[in-house]
Amino acid sequence: MRKINMRQAIIEALTEEMERDPKAVLFGEDVGKFGGVFGATKGLHEKFGERVFDTPIAESTIVGAALGMALTGLRPIPELQFGDFVGIAFDEVYNKLGKWRWMHGGTMDVPVTLRLPIGIAGGAGPEHSQSPQALFMHGPGLHIAIPSTPYDAKGLLKTAIRNNDAVLFFEHKVLYDMKGEVPEEEYLIPLGKADVKREGADVTIIATALQVHTALNAAKTLANDGIEAEVVDLRTLAPLDKETILNSVRKTGRVVIVHEEPKTGGSGAEIAAQISEEAMFDLQAPIKRIGSPDVPIAQSIALEQYYRPSEQQIVDAVNELMEY
Repeated sequence: MRKINMRQAIIEALTEEMERDPKAVLFGEDVGKFGGVFGATKGLHEKFGERVFDTPIAESTIVGAALGMALTGLRPIPELQFGDFVGIAFDEVYNKLGKWRWMHGGTMDVPVTLRLPIGIAGGAGPEHSQSPQALFMHGPGLHIAIPSTPYDAKGLLKTAIRNNDAVLFFEHKVLYDMKGEVPEEEYLIPLGKADVKREGADVTIIATALQVHTALNAAKTLANDGIEAEVVDLRTLAPLDKETILNSVRKTGRVVIVHEEPKTGGSGAEIAAQISEEAMFDLQAPIKRIGSPDVPIAQSIALEQYYRPSEQQIVDAVNELMEY
């Protein structure tokens, strides 16, 4: 099977869905002729013309316009250049995209796919490096997708665009250049279905986005010591695939949850709570959470690496759990 990077997979998904549905429109900051600050919309303006256009640097206007377009029959795909600035459009996302269907008796579709680049990447500083996805787990009505591979990015994005409810699509910036196998034929990945990226019997490592790869590397190291780790890639935080999580936990009896978000109030806290409620007596050890420290992300390229969870942290956490 061919290998392409996640940037190419996203462009393919956008191209295929815009060809499929003439009501799909793509817009945001520098997504047009420039092709996006991360190159993830390159060539689309030339192909689709006025259906791909630039906007002012005005996140609340971008998301508000997307809502209006959706309510009048279009299928908008807005992009915020950095996911951090979703806060500027918080009301439009949290209250409007997530709730208007339900506030109007189910009579309105809100088919908005909001693309949000996230994560540490090269000293971008505290306002351009965050991963705010957990904020929206507290927002009923919103779907949250967070792929870790080109295959997942393409399949999830195509599903998101076809969805008649709002989807927040978080893309880790480091993953844009990461290559993986992607079929040439069409495929879709359902929202709410996690993927077991590696099977194991001793411990479950639950991860998202870039940390899936950190977890897989840690699992290889642990295997050298005879510890077989199962790596579960959530792929979506809402809906959350509780069945896959619990099945894995019940098999291994040990859990490490890792994400590039502040540990306090991160997505791992909710996952740990659900495991505690529904699989407490299947656990052989306490649940371990590995998140980022509760501090603003450093501007320094050297210092920012201490914010991102490491392979060694995962290995140490697993070894501690194996002592129980």
